[in-house]
Amino acid sequence: MRILLVEDETELREALTRHLRGEGHGVDSCADCRKAREASEIVEPDLAILDRILPDGDSIRLVEGWRRAGKSFPVLFLTARDSVPDRVDGLRSGADDYLVKPFAMAELLARISAIARRGSFERPPIMRWGAIEIDTARREVRVSGTLVPLRPKEFTLLELLASRPGRIVSRQKIIEACWDEAHEPMSNVEETLVAALRRKLGDPRLIRTIRGAGYLLEREADAEPAR
Repeated sequence: MRILLVEDETELREALTRHLRGEGHGVDSCADCRKAREASEIVEPDLAILDRILPDGDSIRLVEGWRRAGKSFPVLFLTARDSVPDRVDGLRSGADDYLVKPFAMAELLARISAIARRGSFERPPIMRWGAIEIDTARREVRVSGTLVPLRPKEFTLLELLASRPGRIVSRQKIIEACWDEAHEPMSNVEETLVAALRRKLGDPRLIRTIRGAGYLLEREADAEPAR
């Protein structure tokens, strides 16, 4: 998932960025509304996590502007403002959730998973494709009932392909989902990621390369055996 994180407290922003990247998310981070607006125009995120009060204003105005422009990606507010009117204002602006500081990282990750399941990029809690079972809440994958340990980016790639079964996913979309502005990948790095995921999923090869276009997850009946 590509996350836009907007937080003006440097230490908190850096800590959140490390944790989210450790979970396999791409993170674009900044400290004010202006830079957040610019970042969302370059690459629209799957989720925005916003501090309420930023150096250049209340981020409610930022969310209202996104909604007027037709941008529907989910928004999660992080804030020390915990009164009922504050929460109501945040939700009425178009936000999807509201987490009060201080908070536990485990709760933030759980909120992100919940928003992902019900948001504009909604996916079922359990995704199945042939012998592959993907638990999107626990971020676990089983093949024929056996748990297959995946690295965070491998899981993100499989989840992305499984959400578009039989459809081509471009290299650019994979890069947007798995990397961010601080870790821009070198040429063809997604091929290494795909190859690693193929090895772990085993035979038959369900991830097919479409030359010049991208990759797709195909049915077992159409797949080729591993070579």
